[in-house]
Amino acid sequence: SLLDDAETVPTENGVEKTPDELVLDGGFVTPEGNAFGHAFRDYEKESARQAGVEEFYRTQHINQTYDFVLGKREEYGKLDRAVMSIWECCELLNEFVDESDPDLDEPQIEHLLQTAEAIRRDYPNDDWLHLTGLIH
Repeated sequence: SLLDDAETVPTENGVEKTPDELVLDGGFVTPEGNAFGHAFRDYEKESARQAGVEEFYRTQHINQTYDFVLGKREEYGKLDRAVMSIWECCELLNEFVDESDPDLDEPQIEHLLQTAEAIRRDYPNDDWLHLTGLIH
């Protein structure tokens, strides 16, 4: 590909990309491969991971019912389980493993910040969208 042949590629904002990394506006690096040396979301190489992701989505689809949502609203809707700031909540997410994306071996807070910063760069006037990217 063109990127493989080039040493650096200039971008619109003057930041150069090298073939092995993409640099976001906020200074966070987006790797092209995961901690296992595979491309992201390449579940064919590790069948246990593939099975886990399939089970996660199977369960999610089964539970996409009105009654299930009503039960969860009753269980969690009172918002009486904990009191914390948005930042404390983001830090707490570092202990969470996203079963839908198990090949992502970076702290959740890094992912949240990368997403929010990328959205802020692309949509600078949409504050609500920056927050949505952070808490997604």
